[in-house]
Amino acid sequence: MKIPSSIWTLLIGIVLTLASLWYGQNHGLLPAAATDEAVLVDGLFNAMMIISTGIFLLVEGILIYSAFKYRRRAGDNEDGPPVEGNVPLEILWTAIPAIIVIGISVYSFDVYNEIGGFDPHAIHEAPMNQESMTMPGSAMAATLSDTPPSTEPNLNQEKSDEAMQDPATAEVRNADQIPQLRNAPGVGSVAPTIGGSPDKADKPPELQVNVTGLQYAWIFTYPETGITTSEMHVPIGREVQINMTANDVIHAFWVPEFRLKQDAIPGRQSEIRFTPKKAGDYALICAELCGPYHGAMRASVVVETEEAFDKWQQEQLVASKETLNQAVAVNPADLSPNEFLAPYTKDMGIQPEILHQVHH
Repeated sequence: MKIPSSIWTLLIGIVLTLASLWYGQNHGLLPAAATDEAVLVDGLFNAMMIISTGIFLLVEGILIYSAFKYRRRAGDNEDGPPVEGNVPLEILWTAIPAIIVIGISVYSFDVYNEIGGFDPHAIHEAPMNQESMTMPGSAMAATLSDTPPSTEPNLNQEKSDEAMQDPATAEVRNADQIPQLRNAPGVGSVAPTIGGSPDKADKPPELQVNVTGLQYAWIFTYPETGITTSEMHVPIGREVQINMTANDVIHAFWVPEFRLKQDAIPGRQSEIRFTPKKAGDYALICAELCGPYHGAMRASVVVETEEAFDKWQQEQLVASKETLNQAVAVNPADLSPNEFLAPYTKDMGIQPEILHQVHH
């Protein structure tokens, strides 16, 4: 009994659909989803995998079948029949990809909107938070950038030459990139953001973390407590807003498990809002080529329970207090700041005159 070609077509279609659906949900190409937003992005990725798997199997299946079915037989030296075209077929294979592309575009825009990425008014409405974006440790560099030009001939040029020769003064050289210190027109505005989801857009985030990228490290500051660390801790279930900037060149904040990536741009503040949902220690990777040691620019992002996060904050506050007490203890002579810092800044090429400007 010969099975009709229509039945074969139906059976092959069912097999291809089932195989595509299975692989699209079980490809294992993505790391664990650690935020609420990651689930939405994974849904889009899985849908694209289902479609692409089906198209791949269909096209490759037709190619293999055609290569076997219409291969040249032994002793067959005749030319193949002339084929001038098939208009309905050409319309079909043009219309189907167009429909698929439009469908994916609509779906991806919906996901982008759901994770808070579409807010055309945010760049104009959100003011630059100058105080919160101040990076501890760059106060000296910030003051240096506001220091008026020296009246002594060639003094500024000499300092510039020293800075260019000594990599340790990179922070000083790039101090004019710190957004909260620049007042030029058009500078200090907010870059495109990934804000809150539509149901949270009008609500303030439950936790804010200021992030500064510089070659080649990340610095995290919690404005509510004043904690500054080299690793970021966030609690499960609380919406977090990341306020980012860069101190030198463009960096990119990317945690694969969060499915979110945003550039940190000198002179701009960019934002990301997300809600962690899975505890773990994740790697923050700079996804923008930022220099010869770009590959080593990593930091830890710890997602933990509310209780563990509160305990960590208390430990950081105690550690900060102990550090301050130690600093006071090593200055028994009650030296002025420029006298106390002089031994530490001498090797960095920072002149005593500059320390005097910082003090005053």
